[in-house]
Order: sequence, then C-alpha cells, then structure tokens
Amino acid sequence: MLKKEWKEQGFIDEPVLEGTDLKAEIRRMCKEKDAVILAHYYTSGDIQEVADFVGDSLALARKAAQTDAKMMVMCGVHFMAETCKLLSPEKVVLCPDLNAGCSLADSCKAEDLRKFKDEHPGYKVISYVNTTAAVKALTDVVVTSGNAKKVVDQLPEDEKLIFGPDYNLGCYINETTGRNMLLWQGGCHVHERFSVKKIVELKNQYPDALVMAHLECKAPVLALADVKGSTAHMLQFAQNSDASQFIVATEAGILHELQRTCPQKTFIPVPPEISESGLECSCNECQYMKMNTLLKIYNCLKYEWPQVEVDAAIAKDAVKPIERMLALS
Repeated sequence: MLKKEWKEQGFIDEPVLEGTDLKAEIRRMCKEKDAVILAHYYTSGDIQEVADFVGDSLALARKAAQTDAKMMVMCGVHFMAETCKLLSPEKVVLCPDLNAGCSLADSCKAEDLRKFKDEHPGYKVISYVNTTAAVKALTDVVVTSGNAKKVVDQLPEDEKLIFGPDYNLGCYINETTGRNMLLWQGGCHVHERFSVKKIVELKNQYPDALVMAHLECKAPVLALADVKGSTAHMLQFAQNSDASQFIVATEAGILHELQRTCPQKTFIPVPPEISESGLECSCNECQYMKMNTLLKIYNCLKYEWPQVEVDAAIAKDAVKPIERMLALS
C-alpha cells in the first residue's frame, strides 16, 4: 500500500540503502518487469545514461508507438507520458513525478481552445505536441518542432488554420511557409528567457562558433542563429558539421548528448536574461525536466507507480491527431 503522502505529492521518495547502485537496480528491474525507459534530451545526464532510448518529442512518440515492452517509464514531462499512453493504451506507463508539468502546455487550456474554435468556425487546429490530451482531443493534427513545417506543407494551401500553443514556433512556420495561421499566444518559459545580449557577447568571444537555436525561441534569437530547428536537428547538424564550436540556445540538457557524440567539439550554452533565482547563471534549465531523478525512477519501477491514465472518451479523440502526425511525418 502506498503511503498517503506519496500519493499527495505525486512521487515516491522512499530512501534506499546507502551504497545502492541505482543505475544497476533500475536496469535489473527493467529486465525483470519487461520495461523500457524513455528519456528526453532535456533530462539530466545520469538519466540519459540509464535510459533505453533518448530523443526529442517526435522520436519519443514514435518509440512509444513501436515498443513491445509491457511497461514504459517516461522521463520527461507529464504530457509526454500522456502521449505514450495514448499510443500504447494497453501498456503500463509510469511517470517518475506527476508534478513534472510544462509551461507551454499550461498556456493552453482545453476550455479556452474550445471557446477559440467556436469563435473561428471553419478553422482546423494544429497543436504542438506540448499540450495535454484534452487539448489534443480538440485538435486536427499534432506537430513537433521537428516536423511542423513538413506537416503544414502537406495541408491544403487555402485551409484556414489555428496553430498553438507556441507563438514563436507558429511565427516561424508562417514565415517559412507563407501561411497566415491564427496563432495562440503561448510560450515555453525556458526558450522565452534566452538573452539576445548574451548571444552577441558569446559570438564576439567565439567568433568562429555557429549559433544553434530551438524554434521555440523568440524571433530576435532566431535572427542571430546559423542553425534553427529541433533538438534532434541541432544534434544531427553538430555531428555532421566541420565546425568545432557551437553556441547553443535550447535547454541545457541537450549538452550531454552533444558532448557525448561530439567529444572533440565545444558547446557553449546561452544563459537566460534572468534566472529564476534572480542570480547570474551560465545555462538555461527546465525545472520540470529536472524533477526526474534516478531515485524516483527506481521507486516508480519498484512500486509501478505513479501510473498515467487518460480518460477513455478523451483518449479516443486525442490519439487521432497524433496518428495523423506520425503518418504525415
């Protein structure tokens, strides 16, 4: 029986014996329970190292749809665990901490989107994957930063479209496709914080470095970027580029995989304009992604909790735009 306080706080914080090798125990339980660990690039390095698969939102969604494992542990944020459950409803989906939310998903509530749709009859809805299942249920097709342009390009040119919730990504897609989509006024608290001034300073300090920026960044940041795209795109570019120095404007967790796969290259994180603590810092992190820890993964595997469930009525509609995205991308 789970302790009441564990249920109330959304994760299990039971301590382990001193000297316990958490990584070894996690891998042992994965084998024992036929479980896989999926981790986003923005989680900490030790979690990426213990995971079966590390990727961006699109890659994680594909993996969730394809895995034969009976159980998945989604180390990311809550909407990612929901997406896993939508694509594999018969499987057990665990989320190490139910409090790992997403500021972007929070910026678009289902009731607000429903009202906006009613105010704009005849419009189709494109929703970024960073949304709740309830929002996806009101959506015609889901996209990620990695496939948004490709998906939009395949839609009829005269189709009236609502794009949300990320305003910056929507602006970029409008600019590159020539569309005039109605844009939701949402944003990621991490990517909104990047400092244009700091990028200019870093560029002066490292004149040969290429600037890589995520599409959730503000337009002034993207204007300074040599490379614009998803985390997976930036990773692939760095691996294939002859450049040896990169200034990186996305959540600092990606630096682990960049450095692991390109050990001979230098990656410089762009700091935020102001950190959440108000103190000067050298990187920009998502506190929700960092809620995932080895101890929480160990405990959620041990107790098979917290499990993520999606209301059946919502799931029926929410899975359709995700499946359409996977077909179009």
